[in-house]
Amino acid sequence: MVFSSIPFLYYFLPAVIAVYFIAPKRLKNAVLLIFSLGFYAWGEPRFVWFMLISIAQGYILGLLIERFREKKALSRLFMILSCLISLGLLVYCKYADFFITNFNVLTGLSLPLLGIALPIGISFYTFQILSYTVDVWRGTVSAQKNPIDLGAYVAMFPQLIAGPIVRYSDIADQLRERTVSLEKISAGARRFVIGLAKKVLIANQLGELISVFKASGDKSVLYMWIYAVAYSIHIYFDFSGYSDMAIGLGKIFGFDFPENFNYPFISKSATEFWRRWHMTLGGWFRDYVYIPMGGNRVSKPRWFLNIFTVWFLTGFWHGAAWTFIVWGLFFAVLLVAEKLCYLKYLEKSKFLAHIYKILFVAVSFTLFDSASLSEAFRNIGALFGAGGLPLVSAEAFYNLRSYAVILIIGIIGSTPLIKKLLARFAASPKREKLLNIAEPIALVVLLAMSTGYLVDGSFNPFLYFRF
Repeated sequence: MVFSSIPFLYYFLPAVIAVYFIAPKRLKNAVLLIFSLGFYAWGEPRFVWFMLISIAQGYILGLLIERFREKKALSRLFMILSCLISLGLLVYCKYADFFITNFNVLTGLSLPLLGIALPIGISFYTFQILSYTVDVWRGTVSAQKNPIDLGAYVAMFPQLIAGPIVRYSDIADQLRERTVSLEKISAGARRFVIGLAKKVLIANQLGELISVFKASGDKSVLYMWIYAVAYSIHIYFDFSGYSDMAIGLGKIFGFDFPENFNYPFISKSATEFWRRWHMTLGGWFRDYVYIPMGGNRVSKPRWFLNIFTVWFLTGFWHGAAWTFIVWGLFFAVLLVAEKLCYLKYLEKSKFLAHIYKILFVAVSFTLFDSASLSEAFRNIGALFGAGGLPLVSAEAFYNLRSYAVILIIGIIGSTPLIKKLLARFAASPKREKLLNIAEPIALVVLLAMSTGYLVDGSFNPFLYFRF
């Protein structure tokens, strides 16, 4: 089940909200857990077992880690065992066929692939359990004594399939005690509807353009750039829209989830871009991989190793393919080069920084979307005129005209311009009152429009299902 669907919006969500608010306080986490497992089991019930195993081992080994804290070697052993189980399930489900395929290529053997379907959201909830058991071992959080509460944390449907990656320390207190107010519910509903509109009204429409491009036999350099820009905006609105919906749903149930995006396309460097894009993932790798390896407080060769290790893992986390690994290493090279060579020049020239940002975003997302490295290099080369493509084509102009409005809306919406204009408009009490009246009307219109597109059966993929 996905958030941007009629069954979720008009059957599942009203049911869970009704039961949740009727239930007594002591049963609210149980309600969330039961409905979350139902949400997860909607498409593939068998995958629930992977999640239940993950929750059970995290719960038991978390208690053992805390129980034997004074016996450091034993406590560390339980922590490592929990990490191995979590990562083992992830590797088995997500990476087994990748390793077998590459082993076959290297050895000339023909070992059969396992053909394992990827459990939805396993990359996200695995990282949540890893952070929980590591933090219990570090002593920064206490082990959860109630299995229902820990299960609700891991399986909670708002952030289950696409994040943000919520650490146990972020909501440990909220699992025990949280306040639900009309103001918070209102803010959550507003955030959810905006996220839904971003996904359905912008990301899905740009997804149609991308599909048309891939099926085209009339490619050109202009068409390649239209595709690169459209895909970059598409994946931003697709993923940030889901994050907005998750954060909004969390607020409705009384939780405060961390932010995941902060207008990354206004960045002036790759370094700044990754401080604004998928922030919970970047923070996770910083705190659980980069800093434990020594961060930047080591020799320069070791620092290079730390950065390239983190970005290798970042790319590999996104998918079991060499394109994702090279995508991660591409950013590692950019980040190192910026820190050592030219970041100071980018900071001095807005024009240079803007051109640089357009180039690395176009190249990186073209690589990210490619099915193979050969296709990636071919497409990236085509952006710069390689491959004998003409500069322009009739189909490129046609689709540029057809999708110009949604592209402009996407470009403007990916910046804080609208937010700033609304804040300036609401500077006076009279206009703020007018805005307060207009906002709920606008949200109802957005919800109605999104529903109309979903009822019509419009293009409605979700990229992060494959991660």
